Amino acid sequence: MASSPVDVCVVGAGPAGLTAAVAAATAGRTVALVDAGARPGGQFWRHSPAGIEADRALHHDFVKYRQLETGLARFVQTGQIRLLTRHQVWTIERGARFTVRALKAGEYERTVDAAALVLAPGAYDRQVPLPGWELPGVYTAGGAQALLKEHGVLVGARVLVAGTGPFLLSVAAGLAQRGARVVGVYEANTGLGWLHHRSLRAVVRNFGKLSEGIHYAGTFARHRVWYHPRSTIVAAHGDTEVRAATVARLTRHGAVVPGSERRIEVDAIAVGWGFTPQLELPVALGTRTEVDADGSEIVLVGDWQQSSTPGVFVAGEATGVGGAALARVEGEIAGYAAAWYVNVDHESASFHPRSRRAERRLSWLRKRRLTLRAFAAAMHRAHPVPPSWLDQLQPDTLVCRCEEVSVERLRTAADDLGVTDARLAKLLTRTGMGWCQGRVCGYATACLVARFAGTGYDPRGLTERPLAVPVPLGVLAHGAAPAVPADESWRGE
Repeated sequence: MASSPVDVCVVGAGPAGLTAAVAAATAGRTVALVDAGARPGGQFWRHSPAGIEADRALHHDFVKYRQLETGLARFVQTGQIRLLTRHQVWTIERGARFTVRALKAGEYERTVDAAALVLAPGAYDRQVPLPGWELPGVYTAGGAQALLKEHGVLVGARVLVAGTGPFLLSVAAGLAQRGARVVGVYEANTGLGWLHHRSLRAVVRNFGKLSEGIHYAGTFARHRVWYHPRSTIVAAHGDTEVRAATVARLTRHGAVVPGSERRIEVDAIAVGWGFTPQLELPVALGTRTEVDADGSEIVLVGDWQQSSTPGVFVAGEATGVGGAALARVEGEIAGYAAAWYVNVDHESASFHPRSRRAERRLSWLRKRRLTLRAFAAAMHRAHPVPPSWLDQLQPDTLVCRCEEVSVERLRTAADDLGVTDARLAKLLTRTGMGWCQGRVCGYATACLVARFAGTGYDPRGLTERPLAVPVPLGVLAHGAAPAVPADESWRGE
């Protein structure tokens, strides 16, 4: 059952998508905002059952969320924004207009007909395998934070946080504030990477980021959380669940210092190595991609967040991981640009704000985007994934946990079967064919294949998925799920 047509459909209600929807509505367009969550906000502003207000200490930029929520509520009330929560977009059909197909928990399907799209799918934790990472109690850093924010659940009483990047600070601080004993934060890099002259300029121009770091330092001091730079986790240990972790120091080249290994008793581990953009929908629509500075595949966009596919605008982490502030700026640009796109000559390559005020606003947004992107580039330079993780793997270490594909199996595929890229590895070893469809193991597979086959690293090959999310077979067999009930409200649930 198709919905009534809208001008712009925004997929994803995190910082980028929420901002884009409000911007497009402000520009006078009708908008559909579709998201899998029960409330807008995405992973960054994740709501607990008690409401986001009850957990303000765990949320950054809370005032900005309230402003966006107020704007959204106003446009939803007038019917200009149609809010569709708890719905997962599984495919988008492209014709003269776009047909967005979304499922609510497999119960029924709703389609959204739109003239333009803003895709803001966000990202998920980048993970690399290590011996023992399949044990219960080993979490992604994002998973540990999600359980804390949405359910108030601590992943453990004694938690080790490891990996690289500023996000580790947020996770460790949140756990400590809620009563966990954080036994240490093991950061694979040091602060020296920020001392490059370009990085220093980026930090100075984003002073708010520096103040966040000072805030975390204070939290660590109050809760006696030790921060260990140039250190990493090399293994997790346990029988039926994790009981300990082995950590080690790293050289300035990212190699483990021999003899520096130390075993620490824990009942949970939170590991994060940055984020991987979620690209199923943009890639399925044929948008051009490139490899970013951090090794992630990202969507290539123009000055107005337009992709290579006409009518498709992309904002947020899908265009390069850079944090919520950058996502909001990109989302606002994309929302205005999508609104403009609806009633113009689509062959035109220029953007023409309709008022002096809009022109000034968009000029400021574009300058702000450059500043925030410079900070993101500095972050990627300062927090690369150290090469030592490849050397710590054992032949029986699992790379793909869904299909139980080991390091040795990938090595054999490269040596005996001629596997030279991640896509061929998927076809011949089943890595990436499980429930996660390569979202967890894709990065590691690409790195390992490049090493074993002697080819260049290429993250592409596991992001091309015909379905963005799992769907019931009946949807594929019959072409549609049960239609949305006639009395189902457009205004969220």
